[in-house]
Amino acid sequence: MSALSVCSSLQAPLGPQLEQTQHGVFLLGALLRLLLGRIMRRSGHLVSCERKLFVVGVSSSPVRPVVGSDVSNMRSSSSGLILRSRSTDVYQNLALEDWIDANVDLQQRGVLLLWRNRPAVVIGRHQNPWTECDLRAMRRVGIPLARRRSGGGTVFHDLGNLNLTFFTSKKAYDRKRNLKVITEALRRVRPGLDVQATDRFDILLNGHYKISGTASRLSRKSSYHHCTLLHSADRSALSAVLRPSCPGIHSNATPSVPSPVANLLDHAPTLQWEELLDGLEQQYNTEFGCSSASTLIDPADESAFPGLSRTAAELRSWDWTFGKTPKFSVQTLLDLTDGRSSARSSTRLHMEVKNGLIESCELDVPEDWLPRPLSAELTNSLVGERFCPHRAAAAAAALLRTESGELQSRLHNLCDAVVSVMG
Repeated sequence: MSALSVCSSLQAPLGPQLEQTQHGVFLLGALLRLLLGRIMRRSGHLVSCERKLFVVGVSSSPVRPVVGSDVSNMRSSSSGLILRSRSTDVYQNLALEDWIDANVDLQQRGVLLLWRNRPAVVIGRHQNPWTECDLRAMRRVGIPLARRRSGGGTVFHDLGNLNLTFFTSKKAYDRKRNLKVITEALRRVRPGLDVQATDRFDILLNGHYKISGTASRLSRKSSYHHCTLLHSADRSALSAVLRPSCPGIHSNATPSVPSPVANLLDHAPTLQWEELLDGLEQQYNTEFGCSSASTLIDPADESAFPGLSRTAAELRSWDWTFGKTPKFSVQTLLDLTDGRSSARSSTRLHMEVKNGLIESCELDVPEDWLPRPLSAELTNSLVGERFCPHRAAAAAAALLRTESGELQSRLHNLCDAVVSVMG
């Protein structure tokens, strides 16, 4: 029986007696605290009973699960808490960050969240997905795209990459100190590793290879700083998806800065996951004066984390992922080929896109290739639609049904060229 259930079972039958006298309240409260203290001392844990009870392990024993609904009421003598997420869903874990930031009192304590995702591409809050990643390649292999709340550049996640999120009050926000936890932990578990934090708040291996990138978000009173740590990520998948979807985009969106990357396992082949995690947790405790062991949490449990699933659904939505893209324009030259006659031509495309929707569209198609009224019908059908290949193809399909023969063939080729620009 957990301390939570012990506390509940002891308190319930004593309720009527506690109301009799103030003296009775004092005595029974003392007895309850004494009993809980004995129980937890025997199991090697520390307990804090203040309104609601939360138990934090202090040994290096296996990770202990916890009921997540008590995370928002964390109370302990320790100044920090270490959490590990059960989930490998990128949207659930990003939503978990939001949930902790919104529901945990970070004025009194810091929190370290450790999490991993199945393959996914994560862009920064102010980035353009069409310039950051190959959306077509991602769809082919089923890799999802997520937009996080924080700024920074685009990253590739898979189970060979560890994500660390440091939650603190806004006043205690200190990225250098957080990165020190990582570099000191790596030096502790593998003294031969040459790892250094940079002025850009990356971590380099051997002064050249990036093994960790950083992003952060500051709210009115709280903050979180998260970073990646490449242990054994699939670098071939990373390079295959982190390239632009289409040419000719002009935007003020935050661009990523390409860097050569490496895995820790390439330079420390015997470094196992548990050894790395234990080293990071020990160093976090050392740096922040804590004595916390890992607590396993499940963000998929809605009863434990009320409202988290709504946040995850928002992060999955097209309106958030693509609709939050800063305004941009597309100016590019499209090659045209008539499949029936092998005739060739070209046209210039100019689009303005805001909130992921096509605000204007211009096609300078030669009249000897396609009658101007027909190309105008195509551009008009696209205005107001999402900058999305599926929506654009659907709009074009309705127009294609009105034509036949050579005109339909050439219109079809033009539509395909326009749709291809959208990734």
